[in-house]
Amino acid sequence: MRGLYTILLLFLSNTFMTLAWYGHLKFFGKSSGHASTSLWWIILVSWGIAFFEYCFQVPANRIGSAELGGPFSLMQLKVIQEVITLIVFVIFSAVAFKNTQFTMNHLIAFILLIGAVYFIFKK
Repeated sequence: MRGLYTILLLFLSNTFMTLAWYGHLKFFGKSSGHASTSLWWIILVSWGIAFFEYCFQVPANRIGSAELGGPFSLMQLKVIQEVITLIVFVIFSAVAFKNTQFTMNHLIAFILLIGAVYFIFKK
């Protein structure tokens, strides 16, 4: 059950992270009418969003860490987090940036990441 909670919290964390890191490109970009918004204001907004990333990321790592009774080693947690980051990013970019195209290179990269998950869990 700790593993499931960890993964769910990582999905929530990465949703906020992706919004903080890339949302400003959509919501404060040329097509939004807010392209002249101060960079400092955008940074502060992003930090505010990133706060919620940490509210989910830190508990996810503590719940999932084998050092604190969780099911995942430190390396496993990191690989899981990276794969979740890419899943969330692909969904976000497909929804927010309709002109984003995914190529065979992207597919191959994702397959290699699945391979990373396999090898990080292989005994």
